[in-house]
Amino acid sequence: MKLLGLHHITAIAADPKGNVDFYTRVLGLRFVKKSVNQDDPGTYHLYYGDNTGSPGTALTFFPWIGMRRGRPGQGQAYATGFSIAAGSLEFWRERLARLKIETGPLETRFNDQVLPVFDGDGLRLDLVFTAEPDARTPAPSADVPAKHGIRGFHSATLALASPGATIALLTETMGYRLAGESGDRARYTVATGGPGTYVDILTDQSLPRGLNGAGTVHHIAFRVADDAAQFAAHTEIERRGLGISPVIDRAYFKSIYYREPGGVLFEIATDQPGFTFDESVETLGTTLSLPPRLEPHRAEIEAALPPLT
Repeated sequence: MKLLGLHHITAIAADPKGNVDFYTRVLGLRFVKKSVNQDDPGTYHLYYGDNTGSPGTALTFFPWIGMRRGRPGQGQAYATGFSIAAGSLEFWRERLARLKIETGPLETRFNDQVLPVFDGDGLRLDLVFTAEPDARTPAPSADVPAKHGIRGFHSATLALASPGATIALLTETMGYRLAGESGDRARYTVATGGPGTYVDILTDQSLPRGLNGAGTVHHIAFRVADDAAQFAAHTEIERRGLGISPVIDRAYFKSIYYREPGGVLFEIATDQPGFTFDESVETLGTTLSLPPRLEPHRAEIEAALPPLT
């Protein structure tokens, strides 16, 4: 398998408008795509990231209106880490305090400072202030200067009670390697390493069993360059004996899905064709984008969706 790192992470929300406001106005991400859940077209699928939603930057949401609050915990992707320049901690502390955004105690993790932040649904986001090289450019934002901006994912944290089988999958099949250990956390990386590739395994036995709902992660997607690399990955997952979906064309990328032994839903997605498949860079996120197979049903889909500007 030739994974390149994290592709996107998809979570569950309960309020589309509040979700857009938090991720664009508070965190300074770009709203790069307003689409629908292709398996449930009566629900939005909202995408945020850098200026084009590049692989490794896209945090996405299924905002099921009125969805009950979930409980982050074991058996889940517990936290999503964002990469931010090491000198930006005070900017973000002051900004989040002024906006009355919930934060957790500051942590030190593998020599980086980490500030936990919670969105309106309670989803945990780790702002990782790292000195590691990260040449990615944050999305243009009127509220967050580029030097302090979010450059993309840093890491995804999986909370697992018994991580042995998951670690074996990561290292024996998916090409990950151990990058470091600290307390109850082990960090794994792939390809060239660095921010955007890390998967942390957290074995904190004090955490409760996770309960899916608003404020929890639905799935994690890993990057491959093209169809050939995805086919090779599909073959390796099948060989390991895990149930895996056929290739599904999501218009913006092609996807395969499987559940790792600890219960977290994994996806492997192609880098191409990207979010400019049906919109220009300048107009990303300004209209409702539908995959070609749903386009004939646009009128009924738009009628069923709540207004969202």
